[in-house]
Amino acid sequence: MPDPKEKRVTEPNLYPGLYIVATPIGNLGDLSTRAFDVLGRVAAVACEDTRVTGKLLHHAGIKQKLIRYDDHADAAVRERLLGMAATEPVALVSDAGTPLISDPGYRLVREARERGIDVVSVPGPSALIVALTLSGLPTDRFLFGGFLPAKNKARGDVLAELGAVRATLVFYETSPRLLDALAAIEAALPGREVAVARELTKKFEECQAGSVAELIARYTTHPPKGEIVLVIGPPGDAGPEDLDIDALLRAELATQKPSQAAARLAKAHGLDRKALYARALELK
Repeated sequence: MPDPKEKRVTEPNLYPGLYIVATPIGNLGDLSTRAFDVLGRVAAVACEDTRVTGKLLHHAGIKQKLIRYDDHADAAVRERLLGMAATEPVALVSDAGTPLISDPGYRLVREARERGIDVVSVPGPSALIVALTLSGLPTDRFLFGGFLPAKNKARGDVLAELGAVRATLVFYETSPRLLDALAAIEAALPGREVAVARELTKKFEECQAGSVAELIARYTTHPPKGEIVLVIGPPGDAGPEDLDIDALLRAELATQKPSQAAARLAKAHGLDRKALYARALELK
């Protein structure tokens, strides 16, 4: 954390505009010198929760005007912020990490750009990037899917849809839903390596990687706490001839209709849906 008493200016010309400022995801020492400088000199800070951001600014020794801007903010709040940003600098932060990544704000940025208001990014921590770097899974190509749906069918549909993408998948998840999410991954994307990253940058940070069965066993006996990032390895290079189609179908048929099982596996492995459906009917 920069010393509040240190007079260091890293943004010598703080012009009117919207400043997207990343904040720590856990360790307060990750607040950059530039972010500290900008937050201390803007006219106001738009934030999801004034209590959360207030604690961060208090810790940094910054007194600042806070304006609540979250998923429930109406057009009037957005208009107020845009009006301010047209004539003076205004910061946008989230409760933790980089704004707009599974957080509100994109409408504010889009309208600012449409009106010719300068938009400046002050980069910093992002939980999805931290999790990727810890996971040991391929990082050359990845897809971020935000939060997985809470309902089983919707969760399974998302996993089946994205599972065919030849990239590492990254999702945010809550600790109470972790075991359900892992079970859904095993059903929709059997055999994938998965990493569970939690409490990132905090005292009890951990990243456990392995098979879904191993992770379910671990977190059944050691219920997780804190915010979680799920990282799912990409599809393997095995061709259709290397897959145990019947085993995959039986696993799907335990909870799905033949048509649904065929559709999921077709998307996940690039197989012929009609052939899978015919075999699913035979197995059923």
